[in-house]
Amino acid sequence: MTFNGTWKVDRSENYEKFMEQMGVNMVKRKLAAHDNLKITIEQTGDKFHVKESSNFRSIEIDFTLGVTFEYSLADGTELSGAWTQEGDVLKGNFTRKDNGKVLTTTRIIQGDEMIQSYNYEGVDARRIFKRG
Repeated sequence: MTFNGTWKVDRSENYEKFMEQMGVNMVKRKLAAHDNLKITIEQTGDKFHVKESSNFRSIEIDFTLGVTFEYSLADGTELSGAWTQEGDVLKGNFTRKDNGKVLTTTRIIQGDEMIQSYNYEGVDARRIFKRG
């Protein structure tokens, strides 16, 4: 269960441009760039319990690999999709409810870092988390 643990955001790459592509307004983008996001992941087989806490909100999510669930981003964007696991990579495919466009996310562990990558409408971004 490679992903188990608490992860604190360390740095981001192209994240503001990604949020702009997602339609997040400038004020929210500036705040999100300094959200101090912390993710706690508990994996048991194909079931995950994830706690996300930041300066703006704390939520808990339970999901099973391959099973579609509903999720809303910190800016209120509602998504529907599922995570799958291929080896040591978690892959998420989520469809926006407002416009039907797809957001893809991957999580991979490299050393003591979890790299979360995003792609939306041709814009890529990464957030790198350190094990806390």
